[in-house]
Amino acid sequence: MKVVIIEDEAFATLRLKKMIQNYNPEIKILAELESVAESVKWFRFNAEPDLIFLDIHLEDDLSFAIFEQVNISSPVIFTTAFDEYAIKAFKLKSIDYLLKPIVHEELAAALKKYEHFSGLHRDSRDLQSLYNLLTTKERNYRERFSISVGTKIKLVEIADIAYFFVMDKGVYLRTVQGSTYNVDFTLDKLEDMLNPSSFFRINRKYIINIVSISNMANYSRSRVKLELKPKTDDEFDTIVSIDRSAEFKKWLNL
Repeated sequence: MKVVIIEDEAFATLRLKKMIQNYNPEIKILAELESVAESVKWFRFNAEPDLIFLDIHLEDDLSFAIFEQVNISSPVIFTTAFDEYAIKAFKLKSIDYLLKPIVHEELAAALKKYEHFSGLHRDSRDLQSLYNLLTTKERNYRERFSISVGTKIKLVEIADIAYFFVMDKGVYLRTVQGSTYNVDFTLDKLEDMLNPSSFFRINRKYIINIVSISNMANYSRSRVKLELKPKTDDEFDTIVSIDRSAEFKKWLNL
């Protein structure tokens, strides 16, 4: 296996290099690159490696700028201290990551994952989509909802919401504590307002928070039947629809 390390911290590069060689001394490190400019130049004049270890913040720019200037199809393992939301995005895109400080067990697991998938579809890793996700203006997802309760207004934090659902032509949220409140948004609108790393629309009636899933079971026609907490009014309302099942499994990294 031939790899390239793109990292602007010399100590981090040295440590990663030693860990890679401890995992498999036969892995050949073709280059240790520190910047976007240096990386672009190297890839223009050299054959692509089997695998790239890529830090996000380099000395001259975000490392994704490399992919704007050269076409690279090599799979990537991110080595990053980036925020939790971005890390979840990496996993949803089937791109692995190592959160700094890197530990041996996680490096080994990432390399084994690469070895497992290296014979499959190299181009399935959607680097362009991930680049767009992280280099566009940061989206401001909803952090709380204001709910009218009689003459009073109650604030419900996103972290306290288990799921949203449609009932009797209205849209409601249910908190993790089991309280139910009407909201003034459609599920379509809510999809745009909610962080997709935490919330997923499973069918026409429900958008769920990942923390609300208590049990899952295979259902007919490759669907998934969910049990949520708090419990829903109808257990058959939380079956993931056929057209969303594949994406749902990707969302959970299944």
